[in-house]
Amino acid sequence: MTRALLSLGSNLGDRVDHLRSVVTALGESVLLVSGVYETPPWGDRDQPAYLNAAVLADDPEAAPEDWLARAQAAERAAGRERDPARRFGPRTLDVDIIAVWTQDGTPVLRDDPELTLPHPRAHLRAFVLRPWLDLQPYGRLPGHGWVTDLLNSAPVGADALELRPCPEVELESTA
Repeated sequence: MTRALLSLGSNLGDRVDHLRSVVTALGESVLLVSGVYETPPWGDRDQPAYLNAAVLADDPEAAPEDWLARAQAAERAAGRERDPARRFGPRTLDVDIIAVWTQDGTPVLRDDPELTLPHPRAHLRAFVLRPWLDLQPYGRLPGHGWVTDLLNSAPVGADALELRPCPEVELESTA
């Protein structure tokens, strides 16, 4: 039923292993995996740098809620603990559902406290947009426009200059 773009981030513990665990858990639904980027923390600068990536996945049986359940299960498996006092604080693993499309390519739009689609702040985050560009050079964020245009807009463009590609890190499952 759906295709989903997932944004992955980790800045605690074995960051590469945490990101790789999502790719492994998604298994055969993974279509594409972006490169990995080291990025400065966003929203709360007093923490270690992140590793970020994106995954494009497809599952004809999955509803948007299923993608959310998979994301939350991956976070729990990585030992993610949420600190209400630090909304943008450090984490072993963060998996965000950025956008979901039906099999015919129609974007799923949803304004729900549990799952808002597309992600309400994705258009402001270079660490989401740059890895997405690896996967879909002509990608469009529903309601916001072309990923390339968003990545070049202020202040996102300035943030993009702080991302460091990590070509030595591969997330593809070796299983």
